[in-house]
Order: sequence, then structure tokens, then C-alpha cells
Amino acid sequence: MIIKSLYFDKAKSCADLCELFNKSFPSMSKAINELIEEGFVIEQGYAQSSGGRRPLLYAINAKAMYILAVAMDQLSTRIQLVDLQNHPVIDLWMFDLNLSESVNALDLLISQINHYINNSPVSKDKIAGIGIGMPGFINPVKGVNYTYLDPGLKTLTQYITDETGLDVYLDNDSSLIALAEQKFGVAKFQKEVMVINLGWGIGLGMIVNGEIFRGKNGFAGEFSHIPLSENGLLCACGKQGCLEAEASMLVVSNKAIEGIRQGRVTNLKQIDIENSKQIGDAIMEEALKGDRFAIELFTDAGIKIGKAIAILIHIMNPQTIVLSGRGAKVGKLLLAPIQQALHKYCIPRLAKGTELLISDLGFEAELIGAAVLVMENFDKDLKRDS
Repeated sequence: MIIKSLYFDKAKSCADLCELFNKSFPSMSKAINELIEEGFVIEQGYAQSSGGRRPLLYAINAKAMYILAVAMDQLSTRIQLVDLQNHPVIDLWMFDLNLSESVNALDLLISQINHYINNSPVSKDKIAGIGIGMPGFINPVKGVNYTYLDPGLKTLTQYITDETGLDVYLDNDSSLIALAEQKFGVAKFQKEVMVINLGWGIGLGMIVNGEIFRGKNGFAGEFSHIPLSENGLLCACGKQGCLEAEASMLVVSNKAIEGIRQGRVTNLKQIDIENSKQIGDAIMEEALKGDRFAIELFTDAGIKIGKAIAILIHIMNPQTIVLSGRGAKVGKLLLAPIQQALHKYCIPRLAKGTELLISDLGFEAELIGAAVLVMENFDKDLKRDS
């Protein structure tokens, strides 16, 4: 628990830890010295003076062990080895992996993870575990994804553990993004936060009373399937008019491709329109440069996202809503149309009480959340092993 506390909250004094864990100073001092001897904790220096003797601060040793973070979306996967301060140890590895179309997706994922580990300068026994974020209906306790990567008779986490030799933890990508924002992002210390994952789909991580809210079966937060219209586009879920089918990054990309083919004036004409991922990134880049067509696409998406956020505010009355994930890059462009929609669809008293923020973690949030997932389970592993 000391290791987890220093991972999440940085440097603390012995007195801080005594108060946090309700332990005596001698017993806490002994535990800290043992962790120093084991290489998990280091002395950080003295705290700033507030009158009287300055306390000695202790921090996590970033190189004591490492975490393999895996962030997946519908089209690609990122793998990053990080230390205990979430700093990259070696270069990020990103590869295409279409979860819906690749019949060998699970085998490819495992081979890429093993290749990354084998080519890393870090010994496998120094890696605390693998945290994986991915889309789909996921039960993180059972380690099952009911939407993607069917491992047969085993759970998904057990299958990957057997193939890699490391403990594996799995959670929904949007839940991990919310976890990252709560622990290290703009939602830190806040208890009622809705974190919107703007990616190829549109996800939602819900922080209620300071904890990730999952609902009865673990599937709470299907924000992308809020119905916006009766006669809208057909969604992958089989319903019409879902937010995801009207305003996701994949939809924005498809609309851009259609506009280019119709001869719209835009710098996007220079992009390979057969590559959805490339054009998605390009639309954001060109919108930030002032491309009118790209801005128009995000304005339309922002109004629809704002309409869905109005529904969310009416139901949850959150303290804060955070725009995170890949699309946080164009968060400032989305704010105006979202606010316009809130003025139109949301009760003013409720809208006024909710702050709308843009993540400063952005596209890195899922990777950070995957690392956090491993550390959230760190003390459980120690209890199990003992």
C-alpha cells in the first residue's frame, strides 16, 4: 500500500503515511526502511519549511519495476513499457490491428507483445504486469471481453498470461481513460466526473463518488449508443441514430472522404482517402490549421456530442465533464458547438453547475490508464503470492 500511495501521490513524509494508513511512526518508519533496502522507495529530500523541522520526503523508485501498457482501439494497438513514474522506457510500438476484421487478432496481439518484451532492455522478471485497455463489453474482474478476441475455453487475461508469462489485467478503454484522468489528469481529486473518450467510437468512463462506476454487469457508460434520432444512420450495434453512428471519428472520416469525392475545397485532398486512420489524424491537423471543411466536420460532430452531453448532465449532474482520448487534440474546436448544443438542449441550472474541461493527457490517457490498472492490482498480487 505504501508503494501504491507513492505511485499515485508522489512524495510523502513518514507522518503523511502514518496518517493515511493509521499506523504508528515507528512501525511506518520500519516499513519504509525495508522498502528502501528492497529498492522500491528512495529519499526525495526535505519538504518546504512551514515552521519547525522540515520532514524528510519519500518517493517511489521509478526503476524498481516496470509496467507494460497496451492501448487498443478498433483499428490499431499501441504498446509502451513505462517505469513507476509512467515515463517511457523504450520507444512506443504501434501497429495496425482491426479488431472486427482480423481473424488472427489475438495471436497477432500476443506475438507483438512478446516481440516487444524480448527486444526490451528490461528483464521480464522486472515487469510487474501487463495492463490492456480495449473497446468492447468487458468484465474486468473475470478478464473477459464479450465483444472482441475470443480465446476459447480460457478467459482472455488467462490466455494472454499463459502466452506471455506475465500477469495480465484488462479493462474497457474508456474506463481506463477515466482512471488516468482521475489519478493523473484534470479530474484529479474530483469525485463526480464523466470522461468522454473521443476516438473511432465515443466512449464514456464514469467516476461516481470517487470510484469508477460500472453498473450491475460492468457495462455502464455506453454513451456512444445514446439515440439522437429515429431515422439516423445504422450503428454497428444494429440500432439507428446512435451518437457513435452520427459523430464518432470514424463517421467524421467517412464524411470527409465523401466530401473529397464530391469535390469539396480542402487540403485533405492530398491525403490517402483509403486509409481511415490516416485521414482521421489528418482531419484534426487540418482543422487546427484552419481548413474550413475540416472545421465544418468537427462543428457538426460537436453539436451532436453536445446534445448527448445534455442528456448525460440531466441524468448524472456531474461536477465535471472531460473531453479526452484521441479527439482531445481538437477539444478547443469542439467546445463552441458543444456549448451551443448545451444552451439549446440542457436545463440552464444543471448546465451551469457542470464544468467542461479538455484533457491534457489526450491520446496518452489510455496508456497511462493501462499502467494504473496494473498498479491498482499490485497489492492484490502480493496478498495472492503470499
